[in-house]
Amino acid sequence: MWLADNWNDYEVLDTSSGEKLERWGDYILVRPDPQVIWQTPYDHAGWKHKNGHYHRSNKGGGSWEFFDLPEQWTIRYRDLTFALKPFSFKHTGLFPEQAVNWDWFSSLIKNAGRPVRVLNLFAYTGGASIAAAKAGAHVTHVDAAKGMVAWAKENAALSGCDPTSIRWIVDDCQKFVEREIRRGNRYDGIIMDPPSYGRGPKGEVWKIEEAIHPLVKTAAELLSEQPLFFLINSYTTGFAPSVLSYLLGLEVKSRFGGSVAADEIGLPVTQTGLVLPCGSSGRWEA
Repeated sequence: MWLADNWNDYEVLDTSSGEKLERWGDYILVRPDPQVIWQTPYDHAGWKHKNGHYHRSNKGGGSWEFFDLPEQWTIRYRDLTFALKPFSFKHTGLFPEQAVNWDWFSSLIKNAGRPVRVLNLFAYTGGASIAAAKAGAHVTHVDAAKGMVAWAKENAALSGCDPTSIRWIVDDCQKFVEREIRRGNRYDGIIMDPPSYGRGPKGEVWKIEEAIHPLVKTAAELLSEQPLFFLINSYTTGFAPSVLSYLLGLEVKSRFGGSVAADEIGLPVTQTGLVLPCGSSGRWEA
């Protein structure tokens, strides 16, 4: 398993009975997590001194309960800064486990010895985009949600990114990729973190089981003559790591050589020494 274990401002303090106790900077949150099927004693003091608790509803969804939590605050990872705020369906605007992938592709970018262009699809609030930009890449950030792109811009400013280092696009990812091919644009690195289900800005329906392979195949056409990497993340679908490795092998390694690796990604749990699984990632690198 690939562990995101270099955080100072974030920590999974404990897990039990379908919930995780997390420290986000100075604040402690309790959020549901479907991977936590075990029950352990609630010995950590944070369970009684939380700042926010997301309660799942039996009818679907849920709601936040707050205890002295600001509307927004920031945390840092290395030289990156992120604005956080609790919003719909338990989220805070950041997936900390992705830091293990940020470190991986940042090293490739820094060691490339040449200009690097990166395409980030389903780019959310910009964690990967900002990590790539701070490593020296020029990034095209694509997400269908205008609000998420605005949030990503705020994070980029907080992180001190060069304003010219990231191109911001609100668009359906599949359609954007197809247009980029027609325009003749090419990228040295591609990142994608597709949802299991979603809708584009014009109501386009995305179902990952049907759409992921065609998208990977099409996106591979955007790779430059000397590409560096291709990263696929999967959390909500529960795809096995081997599925991601097969996709990358079929559509990227077969054309460019290089190597493919895939594994679970996870976060260490301080109280118990367990590791909280947080989905899978597939990586291709030249």
